[in-house]
Amino acid sequence: MTKGLPLLERRNPAPQPGIVHLGLGAFFRSFGVLVIDCLAKSQGGDWGIIGVSLQSSRTRDALAPQDNMYTAVSKGAGGENSRLISVLSEVVFAQEAPGELLDRMSKPAIKIVTLTVTEKGYCHVPSTGQLSFDHPDVRADILDTFPRSAVGYLVRALAQRWAAGIPPFTILSCDNLPNNGQVARNVVLSLAEAIDPNLAKWIAEEGCFPSTMVDRIVPATTSVDIERQAERAGVLDRAPVFHEPFIQWVIEDNFVDGARPDFSEFPGVQLVSDVAPFEEMKIRMLNGTHSTLAYLGYLAGYDTISETVTDHVFGKFLFNLWSNEIIPTIVPPIGVDLAQYARDLLQRYANPAIQHRTSQIAMDGSQKLPQRILGTLSDNLNLGHECRGLMLGVAAWMRYVGGIDEKGLPIDVKDPLAQQLRILSDKSNDPWNKAQNLMSCDAVFGGIGLSEKGREGIATAYMSLSEDGAQAAVAKLVS
Repeated sequence: MTKGLPLLERRNPAPQPGIVHLGLGAFFRSFGVLVIDCLAKSQGGDWGIIGVSLQSSRTRDALAPQDNMYTAVSKGAGGENSRLISVLSEVVFAQEAPGELLDRMSKPAIKIVTLTVTEKGYCHVPSTGQLSFDHPDVRADILDTFPRSAVGYLVRALAQRWAAGIPPFTILSCDNLPNNGQVARNVVLSLAEAIDPNLAKWIAEEGCFPSTMVDRIVPATTSVDIERQAERAGVLDRAPVFHEPFIQWVIEDNFVDGARPDFSEFPGVQLVSDVAPFEEMKIRMLNGTHSTLAYLGYLAGYDTISETVTDHVFGKFLFNLWSNEIIPTIVPPIGVDLAQYARDLLQRYANPAIQHRTSQIAMDGSQKLPQRILGTLSDNLNLGHECRGLMLGVAAWMRYVGGIDEKGLPIDVKDPLAQQLRILSDKSNDPWNKAQNLMSCDAVFGGIGLSEKGREGIATAYMSLSEDGAQAAVAKLVS
């Protein structure tokens, strides 16, 4: 259907680059690039973005023929709204030209490097937040000046700036990690220390690692989405992004020499002195329930989050989870009503225009579970509270990484620990023992000191899933 349609064509040049972004996927293009594009158009300034794909050339190859422009489409109950994004000056595939990328990052004009590399991109141990020196990319980054990891690119580029007498860039993590700025600082300083302690000292003294919290639901773009957008617009865009109308981006106002766009001019973006209350609320209430619904919903046969929550049993389960197990562990940001936040989340989850697949959210669970669910579960156990819903969510993740669904069909488990987790699961055919074996994985559970009561509760939940299936297990819990 798109044959013969013209590609997007740039009419005005992008601003001169002041930002490099590592991990240019649909998520950052749906909020960070969009916000900076709007601010560049309204405020001016040299805040163009050099986008970097670390693992694949796919995004670069799609954007390059259309001058690095793309369409961002907001999909809500009131219909769709499209915005043409033109602030990307260049997209680089790091593996093809690592030296050229380091040179770009080392230029004085680059003031900020942003990241959305997912939890596993930090090459850290999720249960502790510390750099994993056992990671093969970390070992290579210590020895080789051409990096493999995002952390390696940050450190090697900072090393070039240090040698040239250029101030460091601000490192702005936008990944769904608690205290993501501190995590970024930890891994950067650890790698720098292994390369040159004096480099690490300079980064620690001169660098800035503001924390952020990002809230916007962004489903994966499909070929059907691309076809439909082209039909509507009459122009072929090979790399559109689709997102919900809601946006919240909370940024700690801590930048090297204060160099940044005026982010607060964009509705939905806040500059604050402390991001922690916002990120705890979001990671526990949104990300935690998103992951729980993804595993339980997938096992129950649901393809998307919107389908899952419109099942009244899952809807009731979700509100019980928020009211009884998550909200009591949170100190809300000033002026925020957590019960209303939960009601708003349910409305966003149920948006039928956003087809956020359970299988997409289920990816990389070993990296997500400690931050999104296990911390909340641990707090409940320490307070002596019941938390059977959270335990069922953990058990559903265990059933999922076991690699076989409730119909006996294989699950395509995409996780850096997939093989290790499958081996642990397959050690026994007994559901109780399977759960106990998976809880021995220190990379996931090692940081929370799971009590015997917690272990028993998770194993009991796993047995319920094995015997009854996800749908019936959820129904029993809310009956």
